[in-house]
Amino acid sequence: MIINEIFYSLQGEGVHMGKPSIFIRLSKCNLRCSFCDTEFDSGHEMSLEAIHEAIKQWPCRRIIWTGGEPTLQLTDEVVAYFKALGYHQSIETNGTRRPPRGLDYITCSPKKEAMGLLLRNFPEGVGEFRFPVGTDLDLPPSVEDLPPAGAYLLSPIFVGETQQEVDKAAVELCVRYILAHPEWQLSLQMHKLIHIP
Repeated sequence: MIINEIFYSLQGEGVHMGKPSIFIRLSKCNLRCSFCDTEFDSGHEMSLEAIHEAIKQWPCRRIIWTGGEPTLQLTDEVVAYFKALGYHQSIETNGTRRPPRGLDYITCSPKKEAMGLLLRNFPEGVGEFRFPVGTDLDLPPSVEDLPPAGAYLLSPIFVGETQQEVDKAAVELCVRYILAHPEWQLSLQMHKLIHIP
């Protein structure tokens, strides 16, 4: 696998915000979102054994496969390998491709390119939908038009040169939408607010 970075931190957003997690960021993405805060083009090749060697130093047993777009590299076999080692595995995906089997939790953060693919790619639903919102054009469809999910989240984008400043207009837009559609909830990127990796 081509790995961009591996690090141990707290999950900074979504339903599992605040939980210790091992982040394995895979290189490559099939989209180029203007608000993306991740450098995912670079990376180095690692075997599954080398990845395990890198992560076993931490007491945590939660892996988050992230990117880029992890489904470009993550396979059933990779998930099975780490499941056999006792790891709980989540994925953060843009929704454009089907995830591998065997994952414990799916976070789908759909972009415009994925909207027509969600029902096909997630027939059994996801753990959470987390929609990035910058303008009213980014507001989500009705939950009835989405696959089932344990939670429906709106996440206001961050802006600025390093994408570390909360976009106040996006926050206000999310709050107004959620108050009118109470099946949704707000998900702020805590890691950016308190400045942790």
